[in-house]
Amino acid sequence: MAPSLISADLKKELELFFKKHRKPELVSSYLFFLEKKNKISPVLFTQGKMIFQGTDDAVRSLESESRLYRETEIKIGFGPPTVNELTKKVYICPFTGKVFGDNTHPHPQDAIYDWVSKCPENTERVEGMRVKRFFVSDDPEIIKTYIVQRKKPITKKVFTSVLNGKLYNSKETIIEDFKTSYLKPMTFMEVQNQNKYQIEERFLAFIKTHLVEDMIAGFVEILSTIPDFKPIVAGWVDEEEE
Repeated sequence: MAPSLISADLKKELELFFKKHRKPELVSSYLFFLEKKNKISPVLFTQGKMIFQGTDDAVRSLESESRLYRETEIKIGFGPPTVNELTKKVYICPFTGKVFGDNTHPHPQDAIYDWVSKCPENTERVEGMRVKRFFVSDDPEIIKTYIVQRKKPITKKVFTSVLNGKLYNSKETIIEDFKTSYLKPMTFMEVQNQNKYQIEERFLAFIKTHLVEDMIAGFVEILSTIPDFKPIVAGWVDEEEE
């Protein structure tokens, strides 16, 4: 480990860490160093009980496994709009495009259940009964498409969230909702100390590669060359000798 591995910015981060922790442990200090040097921001995907190295890693992994969204189509009927600018949630029949708004019908969820159970275009059956399948969306972009009066029905490509089952106008909206609603930030130290969750394969490989005696010894060696950190290193050496 060469001196150049500790930049001026990283040195400042370490100084703040040591100021906050008067008697810092070696391993926790090394983990903090790794976290800042490699710009690691671990996140826990709470629903999947999986820890990823960062938000982008979580999105990339779940997206590649089709666990974030699915592409689908909705029908939008013609005639006067049945939703308006005050509508916050819509219930949509996937077979005809019939839609009920939360502010334009007194009981929209009951109404959509009743509609799809009698809808002639609904040919899906389970044990001879019509499947009561419908879409729900609170995405403003989806709702807008039902406000415009149309002369003929259209079909629109949209996306369904795998995590909450709601309909969205774009996959980008689902990804942003995933980032804010389903990921919990963690520190590298919290990742190392936990045993409840699985660590994603690539992140686990990174940990196994870097959390070894030689790498930790190299970290101590480089800190010992920086005057401000010599007292910290001396404390670790004294503890080891004891």
